[in-house]
Amino acid sequence: MGKFVLIVIGLALFVYALFDLVATPRQRVRYLPKPLWFVVVLVIGIGPLLWLLLGRERSAPGGGRARPPRPPSPGPRGPDDDPDYLRGL
Repeated sequence: MGKFVLIVIGLALFVYALFDLVATPRQRVRYLPKPLWFVVVLVIGIGPLLWLLLGRERSAPGGGRARPPRPPSPGPRGPDDDPDYLRGL
């Protein structure tokens, strides 16, 4: 039973790494060209782990790429600061 679980985990890791490699844009691949990473994942036993740990660019915390900071919003305005509202008085 233990061997079966390890085989299933290894196969799942292999499939995940392969799909992740195919879906990753070329600009986010590190150290080796994308076709060579494909060969590493397919041929080497620890290829999927190498891809996940070394090959792809690490994402920012929260799951997405880091966004540039936005300028602060001016905040809410009261009716006395709204020129349209003051014209109607």
